[in-house]
Amino acid sequence: MIRHIVIFTLKRPEDAPKVKALLDSCKGLVPGMHEFDVGIKTEGLEANCDVVLISTFEDAAALAAYQPHPHHQGVVAQIREMAASRHVLDYFC
Repeated sequence: MIRHIVIFTLKRPEDAPKVKALLDSCKGLVPGMHEFDVGIKTEGLEANCDVVLISTFEDAAALAAYQPHPHHQGVVAQIREMAASRHVLDYFC
């Protein structure tokens, strides 16, 4: 299993619900995607970012199929316009 975590800080934090909706539309895009959870900053809880994606893939092949998927790439292009920064961590779990 591979865990794929992406953390975004947005140019306009109020865009977090829109980014969440875009990311949520990627859920189940490819076989081998087991978990897909998107969270946004919650007032009153500690956070130094605006949006986080935590997903789990069966193997490297499933993650490799997700990355270039046309729908995913369309979402990436939209989020890129709204993001001030992006951090990624992929690891075996």
